[in-house]
Amino acid sequence: MTLTETRRQAPPAVVARALTKVYGQGDAQVHALSGVDVSFATGAFTAIMGPSGSGKSTLMHCLAGLDSATSGTVHIGDVELTGLSDKQLTLLRRERIGFIFQAFNLLPTLTAEQNIRLPLEIAGRLADQQLFDRVIATVGLKDRLKHKPSELSGGQQQRVAVARALISKPQVIFADEPTGNLDSRSGAEVLSFLRTSVRELGQTIVMVTHDPVAASYADRVVFLRDGALISELAQPSPQTVLDTLMKLEG
Repeated sequence: MTLTETRRQAPPAVVARALTKVYGQGDAQVHALSGVDVSFATGAFTAIMGPSGSGKSTLMHCLAGLDSATSGTVHIGDVELTGLSDKQLTLLRRERIGFIFQAFNLLPTLTAEQNIRLPLEIAGRLADQQLFDRVIATVGLKDRLKHKPSELSGGQQQRVAVARALISKPQVIFADEPTGNLDSRSGAEVLSFLRTSVRELGQTIVMVTHDPVAASYADRVVFLRDGALISELAQPSPQTVLDTLMKLEG
């Protein structure tokens, strides 16, 4: 059985059912999410898009256990996040989830290699050297491992962040505007590395973005408006993504 066939038969990596998130009380209430039902396939790259204020970042934060839902359920694999204690959520994020943010979040006193290995050290785990070598080759950092963040370009720093997320073999990686601080060339490189990690490493990635070009690297795009899931696209192109966004904002 091929890797692609295995992924098709695997249960979803992340599932949300009837997910709501309400901020404030009374007249000041804001319904950031309004009964969202969505699942994210294992070994696939999915982008979440929508107009400003649509709830896309809130959805990602609830899916990743960074914020608690008002009602509904979220499963990562076979684990339901709803009702987990803070300690249990911290453990789940450490063992099952990788994160890539717009800010690179690298420690300035550590080398690129030390930054990449840090999550494993915190978890008391040894790196799989074969996987480490493969990840470093995938993101093209072999000759930059001894450099500190200040000696790296923005694109190289984000590649370190990508490698750091991949190295612990998480069940899913959540990426929040991962190219937001990068120029178009560096952004394209980082997105290519994410695409490669899905194709060659079987990684599952869920990415929030406002950029149609970034979304076109995904296998699928889901669109939110006013806290609700409105539509989705398979095999997106920059133009089909842009057309869908314009309809949502029109």
